[in-house]
Amino acid sequence: MKKIASPLFQDLSEAELDTLAAAGHLRTRQFAKHEVIFHAGSCVREIGIVLRGSVHIENLDLWGTKSILSSISAGQAFAETYAFCGDALMVDAVAAEDCTVLLLSTRVLSDARVSPAVRDTLLRNLLAVSMRKSLSLSQRIFCTTPKTVRGRLLTYFSAQAAKAGGLEFDVPFNRQQMADYLNLDRSALSKELCKMRDEGLLEFV
Repeated sequence: MKKIASPLFQDLSEAELDTLAAAGHLRTRQFAKHEVIFHAGSCVREIGIVLRGSVHIENLDLWGTKSILSSISAGQAFAETYAFCGDALMVDAVAAEDCTVLLLSTRVLSDARVSPAVRDTLLRNLLAVSMRKSLSLSQRIFCTTPKTVRGRLLTYFSAQAAKAGGLEFDVPFNRQQMADYLNLDRSALSKELCKMRDEGLLEFV
């Protein structure tokens, strides 16, 4: 198996990845845009790693209101906490576009066929991935804390600029998805974006 560009497999060789695949702990699946990869309410025993495309982690409340909690891009993992804790999913993992996902079984950490060195490396990488995911969720909390539409947009754009290291950056959402992520009405978000553009605060295409 070719080297996988993901923090989860950092410091693992192609030969070690081949061993994991031969033991049945790795499998690849294709998903079409809008297809649900993991359903809320289900229990999973696999971690998803996006190889191509992107995945949205979404929450749908009893009244049908959807919120996008995070966007998972190529190389990133998802559902790792649920996979190891065994709790039922409280969210849906949905293909934001046609994508390829690598699924890693949690049984890998108890399989005697897998060397202790490989298990230790996976555990160390999982811890690092979980810490980064915690930071990402904290960022969304910061973005949805301001009371005003402009306040949420400014907080979100500031975070994106800091991540990009400059004032020009790409947003991984369309207009509706951004509204879902920031817990805003789409029309209110669009109106505020146009006002900010007219005031010379930002430019967008």
